[in-house]
Amino acid sequence: MNHWDDTIIALATPAGIGALAVLRISGPKAFDAFLSVSPKSKILERPSHQAFVSRIFNGDQQLDEALAVKFSGPNSFTGEDVVEISLHGSQYIVQEVIKVCLQSGCRLAEPGEFTQRAFLNRKMDLAQAEAVADLIASESEAAHRTALHQLKGGLSKEIHDLRQHLIDFTALIELELDFSEEDVEFADRTQLIKLVKGIIGHLKNLIHSFSTGQAIRNGIPIVIVGPPNAGKSTLLNALLEEEKAIVSHIAGTTRDVIEDILILSGISFRFVDTAGLRQTEDFVENIGITKTREQLDKASFALLLEAPDSNENEVQSIEEEIKQRALPYLKIKTKADLISTKDTNDFFLSALSGQGLEELKTEIVKRSVDRQMLHSETSLITNLRHFQALNLTLESLIQVEAAIESGLTGDLLATDIREALFHLGSITGEITVEDVLGSIFSKFCIGK
Repeated sequence: MNHWDDTIIALATPAGIGALAVLRISGPKAFDAFLSVSPKSKILERPSHQAFVSRIFNGDQQLDEALAVKFSGPNSFTGEDVVEISLHGSQYIVQEVIKVCLQSGCRLAEPGEFTQRAFLNRKMDLAQAEAVADLIASESEAAHRTALHQLKGGLSKEIHDLRQHLIDFTALIELELDFSEEDVEFADRTQLIKLVKGIIGHLKNLIHSFSTGQAIRNGIPIVIVGPPNAGKSTLLNALLEEEKAIVSHIAGTTRDVIEDILILSGISFRFVDTAGLRQTEDFVENIGITKTREQLDKASFALLLEAPDSNENEVQSIEEEIKQRALPYLKIKTKADLISTKDTNDFFLSALSGQGLEELKTEIVKRSVDRQMLHSETSLITNLRHFQALNLTLESLIQVEAAIESGLTGDLLATDIREALFHLGSITGEITVEDVLGSIFSKFCIGK
């Protein structure tokens, strides 16, 4: 078990050789720990939130000349006394400084412990704390924007407002229970049903945003399918502008799944090149075809390629498989430079010449992302834990709605509303369970 009054230390920058390495120390003895490596720094006398140059020692041996910043609690990231030391990026220097600090009473930080302390010291709520990890992991403009919105408290404010409305009404219902013998009704049932319906509508919008939020957070999976030799690998190479996949005139060249990421309009897309779907006796190729079908099950969108010499029955068979999965798709006529007569209703592409490539990128973004939801002022749900909590809240409020319409008593209403409040509160950490916190922060990197 962690002891929250310990002073902790960790490397806050990636391990390995680099120009700089930043060590972070937090806790009641943070300044004393720094004095153990920089005894002449006069850190106790220095103002908070100011950087200063200081020599770093291990006993009489000078290790480095570093830049340090003092943060006096509670005005720091963790709410405790904090020192951040920017050292030169030598692994030897880093290890020696950590060793001296450990000898002075620090311990190594656990994964996510700095952020967990920030949460426990009420510097941020749980949803904001989780957004820290999302912000670090963001690889696209959209993922960064969504995580930053949550870190700044956008989702937390929405949850807080919904919860506060319910709390206000619950107080009136609880008051009714205290005067149950007088048959007094403090909570207007008409107003309550209006409130509950409004919150249910808001919850449904948040829940509906989860698919978009997950796609933005993890990248939108786009699977490229078609019969053998339809130009799937050529298209992947053209999109990525590198020779990622082997291209050959021999049908069945691609036998395994090849995947890479491309940023389009600030959104991360995971393009997956697959083996051509056809009937074959080749054992290895059949394994690749099985993997292609697995990718269809995981995809958010499909690009169905058809070349001038493709087998029409094979194309129709693949199209049926896509439709059976209710998977959105775009049918593309490839090798357009070889086609003389073109139907204006079809989408044509020549990956070799680049014809139609930019139009395809635009079409992919247009068809696979809910742009209205992406730029909406309402928060996007990106976290599975939040999604589950919102669904449980919705279930409780649907029961409340049914109970009001059935004319049930206030004590039964209060029970369901309390349950809804519990699930909403679990998102921001107003209601917390120890093992949930452990699960959340254990996934953070050490030093954060």
